[in-house]
Amino acid sequence: MQRTKIIGTEISTETVAGSASSISNATCVRLHNNTTGIVTVGVSTSVGAATTNYFSMPASSVEFLEKFPTDVIWSSVAIKAAKVGLTN
Repeated sequence: MQRTKIIGTEISTETVAGSASSISNATCVRLHNNTTGIVTVGVSTSVGAATTNYFSMPASSVEFLEKFPTDVIWSSVAIKAAKVGLTN
């Protein structure tokens, strides 16, 4: 059974690309869309990078995002994010 190891305190994501965060240089981030609507999440190699990958999170959902420590995240609406690890 997979378990979540909490490594960092949960914070709110930034809502503009210019303020995107690596969430404490995390390689795995737990994202919780605690809103009542769909939220778009952007992931980029750095603040101001030319390319960004996007995905949508349904209302009241949780995703675990694997990324490089230097990749940054932001979202269309502030959602909760925490640096985590996954264990067996």
